[in-house]
Amino acid sequence: MWSWELFLQVVLIGVSLAMDAFAVSLCDGMCYSDMDKKKGGAIALTFGAFQMTMPLVGFFVAFGLSQVFDAQYIDLFDHWVAFALLMFIGGKMIVESALEMRRPPEQLQPKKFAVAEVLVQGVATSIDALAVGVSFIAMYEEGMTEVTVWGYTAVIGVVTAAIVVVGVLIGSRVGKLFGRRTAVAQIVGGLILVAIGLKILIEGLI
Repeated sequence: MWSWELFLQVVLIGVSLAMDAFAVSLCDGMCYSDMDKKKGGAIALTFGAFQMTMPLVGFFVAFGLSQVFDAQYIDLFDHWVAFALLMFIGGKMIVESALEMRRPPEQLQPKKFAVAEVLVQGVATSIDALAVGVSFIAMYEEGMTEVTVWGYTAVIGVVTAAIVVVGVLIGSRVGKLFGRRTAVAQIVGGLILVAIGLKILIEGLI
């Protein structure tokens, strides 16, 4: 099943899902003192890959278990997982930055790009996309093929990657205003992550 109307709908879904990733990439651009094109590209590809993978996971898990369990149970835990991950990362950044600010200027260490941290961010900002994959079940039953599902999730991933690139670029410019050698940017970034986590949790509970 293919239509330009549905394609546009998927693009808009991708934009909506990418807003959390945009905010986190903005934070990364602000905080990583060694940010360059390669690392920015790695962040974009990571976030885009997870944003593509999560709907696929949601779709195939829901499809495989639809005869046994209610696939909507995913909605019961996805926001808690995202909340916990973002609270952990954001809280850690705030605490470390607060301790950093108490050190003498000559002992201050700028925050460096960390693959493990970016991977956790990618998971946290894409958890809510599981539900989108579950929603594809209805369209699949109406004639959508598995190939089309892969195509639409790829669109979501590409849209996310493009938006994340913009976020990293803006964040990098803002980070320079903070001088990056202070902990101010990291505290702001940590607060952003905590705020996103709270937003996801509140939206999931409503």
